Amino acid sequence: MKTTSIVEQIQIKKSFLCIGLDTDKDKIPSHLLLEEDPIFSFNKQIIDAAQHLAVAIKINTAFYEAYGVQGWMSLEKTVRYIKEHYPDIFTIADAKRGDIGNTSLRYAKAFYEALPFDSITVAPYMGEDSVAPFLSVEDKHTILLALTSNKGAFDFQTQKCGEKELYKSVIETASGWEHSDRLMYVVGATKAVFLSDIRTLIPNSFLLVPGVGAQGGSLEEVYRHGSNDKVGLLVNSSRGIIYASDQKDFASAAMDAAQKIQIQMAKLLAC
Repeated sequence: MKTTSIVEQIQIKKSFLCIGLDTDKDKIPSHLLLEEDPIFSFNKQIIDAAQHLAVAIKINTAFYEAYGVQGWMSLEKTVRYIKEHYPDIFTIADAKRGDIGNTSLRYAKAFYEALPFDSITVAPYMGEDSVAPFLSVEDKHTILLALTSNKGAFDFQTQKCGEKELYKSVIETASGWEHSDRLMYVVGATKAVFLSDIRTLIPNSFLLVPGVGAQGGSLEEVYRHGSNDKVGLLVNSSRGIIYASDQKDFASAAMDAAQKIQIQMAKLLAC
């Protein structure tokens, strides 16, 4: 089935929203716990309710790995359901992998072959050979951790490495790697003031921006500092959407929460 690009989806849906499925059995509505696969049942209903408002879905693998084999089965069922029913939605494995080359190659096979993800988040700090196996896969994207949304980002990422901050050195170096056109970058919404500088380094790349909503990031600030002529942003919201209600109306509440963000995005895109 032919799919449309992220840029086309942004134009069609008037949205650059990414919904994060950080699904925790302790937080989903209690009636779902009677289901054979509570996590998948929850995810499926969220996806069906909000798919027309989002251009991407990010699955944080830790929330599935925590449940062992059953959690991994829920993850696989979720990504395959998206690919079967909503193939235009861009899928992200938020796995933050990164290891020596032959290990990274196996991670790439796991998420790009055994599982049909479009992209994966990768930690860059072991260098080019640890990222190259992901970049070597055609029609897939590698999303490099550049400047994260957590408080601890200031421990290392913004510290000077020679004459420039470490995150800038990472971005400049990575942008020169083979197949760097397949790179995207994670930049936290809580670091919006850094986005203008980042855009001077990678003017054409897509940025995955977590931290809007529950973590306090400003959508308007992110768009003002981080957008380019193709928008170039995937702004993620997880808890604020998927846990909008813990009752039987959880899916419709998630849709309402997603729509509030999409309406803001449509206004920004119209400016």
